[in-house]
Order: sequence, then C-alpha cells, then structure tokens
Amino acid sequence: MTVYIDPPTWPGHGRLWSHLVSDVSFEELHAFAGRLGVPERAFERDHYDIPSHRYADVVRAGAVEVGPKELLRRLTEAGLRRPKRRGPTA
Repeated sequence: MTVYIDPPTWPGHGRLWSHLVSDVSFEELHAFAGRLGVPERAFERDHYDIPSHRYADVVRAGAVEVGPKELLRRLTEAGLRRPKRRGPTA
C-alpha cells in the first residue's frame, strides 16, 4: 500500500492544506484515511484534503511525501484523476 501526500501549501478556509492520494485505488485511499480518522467530508473527487496540523501524523502513518507535480503525475498515471469541470460542457 502506498499513499502520497504533498506539502501543506494550498490555502483555504484560513489555513493551509495538503492532498492525500493513492496510486492504486480509491479503496486503498479510503482505508488509509479511515484508519487515521480523516472525515469522509474531506474527500474531494480523487483526494483527501488534509489540514497542515495533521500533516506529520499522516506521514508518520506511512504516507510518502512528494511534491505537488509528482503527486498529480502518480494520480494521473494510475487513472484515478478526476478533475473539476470548468464551465459549461459541450
């Protein structure tokens, strides 16, 4: 099992956030997050949003630290990327 986390550099709601992803399956990702008590509402399309104060806990639990570009590459290559839709669809 390998899950990945990027540094907490994404601003929102007055704090910084990381993204937690799997390059295997959503089941793996949900199981990992569940063991850490990450709430289901933190899941957004293809990742969990992790607040900066939980970053060290997630790494200690086994998440591999990678940069945001590497995280996106692994997610995309696994076929698990679910991007936001922008604007009206054709």
